[in-house]
Amino acid sequence: MERRHELRLTQKQTLIMTQKLRQALKLLTLPTLELREELKTELQTNPLLEEVEEATEVPETRLEAESAEPEPETDPAEEVDWESYLQDASDSGTVPTPERQEERFEPVNIVELTLADVLREQLYVKNLGPEDEAVMEFILGSLDDRGYLTLKNEEIVEHTATEPERVERLVGMLQDCDPPGVGAHDLRECLLLQLAENNGNAASLARQIVEEHWEGLKNRRLPDISRSLHVSVRDVQDAVDHIASLNPSPGGQIAGNDARYVYPDLVVERVGDDYVVSLNDRNVPRLRINRAYEKVLLSQSAGDDKTRSFVKSKLKSARWIVQTIEQRRRTMVRVMTKIVEKQRAFFDHGVLHLKPLTLQDVAREIDMHESTVSRVTSGKYVQTPRGVFELKFFFSSGLGTSEGEDISSKAAKEKIARLIEDEDRRHPLSDQKIADVLQAEGVDIARRTVAKYREAMSVPSARLRKRH
Repeated sequence: MERRHELRLTQKQTLIMTQKLRQALKLLTLPTLELREELKTELQTNPLLEEVEEATEVPETRLEAESAEPEPETDPAEEVDWESYLQDASDSGTVPTPERQEERFEPVNIVELTLADVLREQLYVKNLGPEDEAVMEFILGSLDDRGYLTLKNEEIVEHTATEPERVERLVGMLQDCDPPGVGAHDLRECLLLQLAENNGNAASLARQIVEEHWEGLKNRRLPDISRSLHVSVRDVQDAVDHIASLNPSPGGQIAGNDARYVYPDLVVERVGDDYVVSLNDRNVPRLRINRAYEKVLLSQSAGDDKTRSFVKSKLKSARWIVQTIEQRRRTMVRVMTKIVEKQRAFFDHGVLHLKPLTLQDVAREIDMHESTVSRVTSGKYVQTPRGVFELKFFFSSGLGTSEGEDISSKAAKEKIARLIEDEDRRHPLSDQKIADVLQAEGVDIARRTVAKYREAMSVPSARLRKRH
């Protein structure tokens, strides 16, 4: 059989990712505050866009009517609805908008004190000499966000080519600074530095436990420690409680003080027996076409061809932005309305009644692609009568029950958390015991699943929760 190569021309329809589609997908993904900044940028770069002070219906201008007429040079790809693009199964995520030249503003410096800055202020009064200052700067640069030294003293000596005595003296000087525990090489030393400043029987016993019975402390072998130190288990328990009150990450008091503020993108309010969904976009600029350029496009004598071409291109971009923002508003409300419908029991009774729900479930109900729902829910928050939640909170896997109805994994975690909260601390519940209790309540859950959920909630095992 003869084989040969040949070229063939075929025609097929495909969706093209144009710059407008990229922009539409980006606007759909942006949370409200970021959308506001993006639209302010569009207002600065597109003279045909203007902000409306009040959210009122704006009649179509002659400019918009004129521009709505078909033009022979229009690229068909630009008229593709972005929702149609999202229906394409080959979509793999948002494509970033190409960089564009934007107006540059003079940067404003915001001074935030770091851990090293706080420590320098305290060390300044020590009147260190030039050599000490150079070594101390290297030591400060070796601190991590927790306030721990990432290098041993011997390594600092090697890197700074100085005497071991100097490094030991400077590290000790650093460890005398606030917050207590800073400059330690590990957790054990950090706790000892903090305990050195505490007085009392509990602190004294705590220091002895950390110094002499570190492994027993980590494994919560309190009876063994009690027998070794010839004290009661109750005294050991009090000392361990004192150790637990110390800060294992002293540098985090300064390095991790950036607050994160959440601005809800949607609002769910209860009106009678129903829940009403609205978009929290009062801070988002309302846009419309600027009528000041109407005569440029409509008048045959106003402006040259280059000016008219510029106005037409900006008009297309302006109309696309206005339509995309309106479609984004409708899409977000539709998705949240369906979530409320599916999770009605949660809004009525709380997290224990949260149902299993997937992005695909919501997408199928509202006849949208799953990627659309993913973009709508990603990084966005909703204010409800039960608090502010990320939209992803309402989606989770499920567990079977004896009644045949599934419950959300989040509801199962809440049940586990409540069982542990109400347990007898002298006889804490094992993972198997928790699984048995939940199974008795009709929840089909295995011991290993309980252990996985407990670890996800950062709850220690029964042996570590036990109190004496």
